[in-house]
Amino acid sequence: MTAHQDLINATASDLIARLRTEEITPLDLLDALEARISAVDPALNAMPTLCFERARAHAKALMAKPGSERGLLAGMPVAIKDLEDVEGVRTTRGSPIFKDHIPAQSDLMVRNIEAAGGSIYAKTNTPDFGAGSSGGSAVALASGRAWLASGADLGGSLRNPASFCSVVGLRCSPGRVGRGPVSLPFNEFSILGPMARNITDVALFLDCMTGESPIDPLSLAKPAVSFQAAINAQTPPRRVAFSPDLGVTPVDPEVARICAAAAQKFADLGVEVVEDCTARLQEKLAKHRGLLKPEVSWNIKKGLDLSSADIVRAEAGRARIYKNAVAFFETYDLLLSPATVVPPYPVEHRYVERLGDHEFSNYIEWCSIAYAITVTGLPTLSMPAGFTESGLPVGLQVVGPPRGAASLLAGAHKLESVLGHAGAVPIDPRALATA
Repeated sequence: MTAHQDLINATASDLIARLRTEEITPLDLLDALEARISAVDPALNAMPTLCFERARAHAKALMAKPGSERGLLAGMPVAIKDLEDVEGVRTTRGSPIFKDHIPAQSDLMVRNIEAAGGSIYAKTNTPDFGAGSSGGSAVALASGRAWLASGADLGGSLRNPASFCSVVGLRCSPGRVGRGPVSLPFNEFSILGPMARNITDVALFLDCMTGESPIDPLSLAKPAVSFQAAINAQTPPRRVAFSPDLGVTPVDPEVARICAAAAQKFADLGVEVVEDCTARLQEKLAKHRGLLKPEVSWNIKKGLDLSSADIVRAEAGRARIYKNAVAFFETYDLLLSPATVVPPYPVEHRYVERLGDHEFSNYIEWCSIAYAITVTGLPTLSMPAGFTESGLPVGLQVVGPPRGAASLLAGAHKLESVLGHAGAVPIDPRALATA
């Protein structure tokens, strides 16, 4: 075991407790991370930009204050997905178009995290403009190069990598995590959220991200009870629904079986588990084309082809879906399903093209089990459900009622306690490479 290994293996909550008693300092954690990144990142490329000098300056300023004034994170290092601006730190949005972009101010979410005592030390990798993944954040968590990392999710970009890496990723309700300034402040489809190795750390991190601000017209005020307190105070749900496919997609049989077994673990807590879902859930290009991956170009062209009538019909359909979802949660406290329809697939494949006899029609269709929930605006997360016979991680999607992040996290926390997968990471990718 290396000198830093006990820190790398610890949870964020445990480390913050040690920071508050000054048993350790933020500088100790930054030293541990720098050593770990140097050892493992070249093989994984999860963190294209590091800013340890900035993080240490921030940490030293916090250490000059009394412990009670160091914020909820008390100097805890945090990694930020490379879509959100961090003042003075290169932010590429995953595209060579922005390879030299140095923002003059930080995103609202980043400012909230730093105000809570977080020290930003790295940007995590993402595909072009986030089209597909918070994979850098998930890999950093799973390989011991982060305890807390931000993600962003539209069609599953936060939940899919969490599933593939056996970590937790939370897509919140619109406005729960404020962002901006952005060019389209009323667009609530892409949501920022916390990622961590377990539910407790996700809840703590979410408490540091929230807060109402005029910068984001959709931003919500902090709840009266913290999310960290809520997960311990609330009782288990009474009744939950499980669906292997949400009625919208084929699912790998082994993935469906693992998720069904994980959902049934709620019965150990006295929770009624029913197989059910609302099937009604079914209901920059010209200038930079050569620098965009083909999936992004496809997205843009599809959008440009939409008429105003198409958009109105889609919004009306979305309103009906939301109404059905609200009615569904009058019967059930949570909805469970696989977070992704397949286990992790080879990195050489750009996306999942086929599952069994079904050939997906485009690069995003295989994510329909995630974006079926996106259109409802309901809070949802991916948490570790188990592993395939070959040892690959499988994630369980857990969906809560409207603006019900507290009850969602509380229920997931109870399930996590009986599943026993929270300690599966971090792992050493070097050991895997030689296995």
